[in-house]
Amino acid sequence: MVAAADAIAAEAGAWPGMPVAQAQTLIPGLTVMEARAGDDETALRRLAGWCLRYAPLTAAAPPDGVWIDVTGSTHLHGGETRLLRDLVSRLLVQGFSARAAVADTPGAAHAMARFGGDDVMVVPSGGQEAALARLPLAALRLPEATLNGLRLMGIERIGALAVLPRAPLVRRFGALTTQRLDQAFGHTPETIDPAFPPETVQARLTFAEPLLTPEAFAHVIDRLTASVCSIMERSGQGARQLDLVFERVDGTIQAIRIGTARPSRDPRHLSRLLRERLERVDPGLGVEAMRLLVPRADALVPVQMRVAEAEEPDIAPLIDRLANRLGTGHVYRVAPVDSAVPERSTRPVPALTGQAAGEWPSSPDWPRPVRLLDPPQPVEAMALLPDHPPMAFTWRRIRHRVRRADGPERIAGEWWKRNGEMRSVRDYFRVEDEEGHRYWLFRRGDGENGVSGDMRWFLHGFF
Repeated sequence: MVAAADAIAAEAGAWPGMPVAQAQTLIPGLTVMEARAGDDETALRRLAGWCLRYAPLTAAAPPDGVWIDVTGSTHLHGGETRLLRDLVSRLLVQGFSARAAVADTPGAAHAMARFGGDDVMVVPSGGQEAALARLPLAALRLPEATLNGLRLMGIERIGALAVLPRAPLVRRFGALTTQRLDQAFGHTPETIDPAFPPETVQARLTFAEPLLTPEAFAHVIDRLTASVCSIMERSGQGARQLDLVFERVDGTIQAIRIGTARPSRDPRHLSRLLRERLERVDPGLGVEAMRLLVPRADALVPVQMRVAEAEEPDIAPLIDRLANRLGTGHVYRVAPVDSAVPERSTRPVPALTGQAAGEWPSSPDWPRPVRLLDPPQPVEAMALLPDHPPMAFTWRRIRHRVRRADGPERIAGEWWKRNGEMRSVRDYFRVEDEEGHRYWLFRRGDGENGVSGDMRWFLHGFF
């Protein structure tokens, strides 16, 4: 019998449950491989381990799924939608077709990923009941016999099932029917047994009495970081990512994740990063065990310290703290780009990356402001043509009288890029108002015949 068929075979007419001989007759040259349940489960566990790059808690969900608890991790990937798109695209490169969904509960995420209609779906917080109401009953992971019985009663959708009285449902179909509903809607917790690859550096501590206070958690964190740092020192590695897992007495699990800009095995630094995230942890009725894992580590060799020479300050700890609070995409340095257009003259690079391309001008003829507005904001200005600076300008309904000015600096648009946009010439002026504030203004046009611009004024930055 056909156990599974890929998209091409399904389009040609093959379907699970079809006799193999019939499928081969229907599709000449059909490639047939023996289905082994053990191999599929092993592959799912490996895939769950690979998904640890996105969150500290993952688990295989046979026969064809993976659970990923992304609580507290989405900001590190630019949000839920960007995380899912990155996940699906990476799996596609590896040869897997996938659909993914994020919801408040595992049951809702399972249902939306399989029956939601789109490859990537994000259910708003608290919106799982409305999102699931239109889905078929099969999305609730109920036995086939239960589904057939409900269909005989004329119930086809989850919304219709949810409004029925609970007691008759339990008597006729068992407690699993209402349990699946409650799990999907968030009325009953559903635990996920996470997967921890055996090769991962880790340490675990159990407690005689459940822990509840941040002070107790901080003491355990110090012990766990000392343990994993000792292990990494023996293997010559440094942590790039750490996952701290809290095992609560009610069987549920919570986790926090931190990352580092470069490999580190400094127990004090790693412990401090973890303690700063404790505010995100809800201990519930208490935590009975804590586990610290290092899902990502890089080689870290000892470096000889130079006492006699003045060394640059190490900003890696600061970058780690900022990145774990704000997200890695919000902490970066700026590298120059060979472009005369101000808004295209820089690009973001990782915070600890050296200058990648080009060099900053050592003594520019025309200084650039520290802060640019994106996009430039229109202002009303009074100026003599063709090349006089404005005498006054109005921005956000406030009139600024110009006391000093310098310019113009003429910048021609990059007409050969981006479909020929920005063809007009810009004349830039540095101006200072009567209160001493300095602005960077430009006029779109050469100030003579108006052929190269509409002569409008814009505020582009502040000095």
